[in-house]
Amino acid sequence: MGSLDSNNSTQTQSNVTKFNPLDPEEFRTQAHQMVDFIADYYKNIESYPVLSQVEPGYLRNHLPENAPYLPESLDTIMKDVEKHIIPGMTHWLSPNFFAFFPATVSSAAFLGEMLCNCFNSVGFNWLASPAMTELEMIIMDWLANMLKLPECFMFSGTGGGVIQGTTSEAILCTLIAARDRKLENIGVDNIGKLVVYGSDQTHSMYAKACKAAGIFPCNIRAISTCVENDFSLSPAVLRGIVEVDVAAGLVPLFLCATVGTTSTTAIDPIGELGELANEFDIWLHVDAAYGGSACICPEFRQYLDGIERANSFSLSPHKWLLSYLDCCCMWVKEPSVLVKALSTNPEYLRNKRSEHGSVVDYKDWQIGTGRKFKSLRLWLIMRSYGLANLQSHIRSDVRMAKMFEGLVRSDPYFEVIVPRRFSLVCFRFNPDKEYEPAYTELLNKRLLDNVNSTGRVYMTHTVAGGIYMLRFAVGATFTEDRHLICAWKLIKDCADALLRNCQ
Repeated sequence: MGSLDSNNSTQTQSNVTKFNPLDPEEFRTQAHQMVDFIADYYKNIESYPVLSQVEPGYLRNHLPENAPYLPESLDTIMKDVEKHIIPGMTHWLSPNFFAFFPATVSSAAFLGEMLCNCFNSVGFNWLASPAMTELEMIIMDWLANMLKLPECFMFSGTGGGVIQGTTSEAILCTLIAARDRKLENIGVDNIGKLVVYGSDQTHSMYAKACKAAGIFPCNIRAISTCVENDFSLSPAVLRGIVEVDVAAGLVPLFLCATVGTTSTTAIDPIGELGELANEFDIWLHVDAAYGGSACICPEFRQYLDGIERANSFSLSPHKWLLSYLDCCCMWVKEPSVLVKALSTNPEYLRNKRSEHGSVVDYKDWQIGTGRKFKSLRLWLIMRSYGLANLQSHIRSDVRMAKMFEGLVRSDPYFEVIVPRRFSLVCFRFNPDKEYEPAYTELLNKRLLDNVNSTGRVYMTHTVAGGIYMLRFAVGATFTEDRHLICAWKLIKDCADALLRNCQ
């Protein structure tokens, strides 16, 4: 074997000896540099194509095969960010991003995340960081009060809330709680009889969560909806399916209702579904990941009418309450049922407070053990902006979406497919009502591709009830009226070009 060069060896040893991963003054300098970079990125974000234009595998051609052996300067790293990372980004914060649902941000939430990373608490139980646990409990009650949830969902009442990462985690946790409670009565050998329900518009992760919870795929019911009912789940249709299952000896377990479905923001009738769920002893979870945030405004609170009949409820502030990813708030009526299903008590985590049951240990409210201090983000948002400004933010997005809807309705070549309730407009290009549905769909696919390929706007599509439609979701933090007007002009120009090519 060869020997290391003595000079190189000395240099390497010198670098290793001086290594200090967190020097406060170096951190101060580099953090200021990073904040300047972020602020400039936000300021200039419109200059980038919204949808990344790179091809799969592009990045491997620009980066070395192995990590560096010796350190590189932050300046060198940031040059690579600008040169190689930003071109591969789809810019979710662009004011011209109208795809999916927005991932909203704010200065207050960013500062809250900085504090979260500063403390780096791993708050699996109360003792691990009392302030972390207790602030989360307070924030969950604050938000519940903003939503006018009944006290049965609050710590100040008989329930409580927890911050999960995503809706997928919230639904999986409540599914497990519902499953274990039911199996206590019917026996674990009957898990194959458990049936869960949702609509064909329920988020796709629902079926995944059900499988992860041990529900047989053949017992996952996706109930058909139709455009005539605005893709809402029909209680009458659901009742018929549940009765058939019961007659067949199956056991209804869980129903996921939605306030603001992903495809079209359809709203399921919580009150009626809650009555049915209570009648058949079905756990009702209300997924309001998107639409729930709007319910802090009195004019939208009606969509949560009947929530007192639900067992659990969740919404995602990262979608519309300016909190950055990830943040899903989940409330349950009976925390003891959730804790019983998810609790762990290894010797190395035991302590007097937990043993006496006088505190909340959030490790028993989630799948994992470790957790971040996410409530700091919501705390800073609520205190920095207040309810009044958060309501104004929601209303501004809804107003802009209403304006865009008006532009669509004013053009005879376009049509709105479902009523706009929040800030999503579902529409399609339909220049001739005599066209075959397949051709109309092809036109809209081409229109979407042409619009997105410009890099000036990014939209997505969906199919509901067999209808291919375009989704225009307003809500990116930087979006203003002018961006919608320019987007509509681009859509019309691309549509006109399609018509010319078809003639």
